Amino acid sequence: MNLIKYGHACVRLEVDDRVLVIDPGSFSEAEALDGVDEVLVTHEHPDHLDVAKLVAASQRNSAFRVYLPSAAIESAPELGGAAVAVEVGQRFTAAGLVVDVVGGAHAEIYDGLPGCANVGFVVDGTVYHPGDSLFVPPSPVETLFVPAAAPWLKLSEALDFVRAVRPKRAFPIHDATLNELGQEYFDGWDFKGGTEYARIPVGESVTIR
Repeated sequence: MNLIKYGHACVRLEVDDRVLVIDPGSFSEAEALDGVDEVLVTHEHPDHLDVAKLVAASQRNSAFRVYLPSAAIESAPELGGAAVAVEVGQRFTAAGLVVDVVGGAHAEIYDGLPGCANVGFVVDGTVYHPGDSLFVPPSPVETLFVPAAAPWLKLSEALDFVRAVRPKRAFPIHDATLNELGQEYFDGWDFKGGTEYARIPVGESVTIR
């Protein structure tokens, strides 16, 4: 599997000729959706769900589908028939890859807010994208995308999240608000637990087996 990192929380997964994109938001590049038939979206916030980009992709491709929580569909009626509702506990296939839906709630920022749905996606039983949450999946995963900066996140929580999931490897996401110094600061911490940690620069890729 080839993992390509795009801006903020957007990642593109490629296996042979199959392509799946997760969370193409307002801070990610439109090219992430080139040639893509199916997309996963964790929740309704614009930094994860750029409706204009998705509508444009659907207009180019009648087979285009976006899998996302029903609350997110309600916030993006422009997607029309391209939107497919998913819920926690569901298993489905997208781009020929098995996807398990986990989690359910967005991490709290303050005083119960934002209080919206957020699902995480485990792809092929091995790659986990949590969206805006620190939900620990019920089954082990080898590759974790770990949020690095958010109003709902402390550094200690990110570290504890990686240690709780105990993946073979972890890559940072949700990092558009970090400048180069902030990225270096986050990357310099010891995640322990045997997890290999590395940053994928935007637009670049790594291959996992």
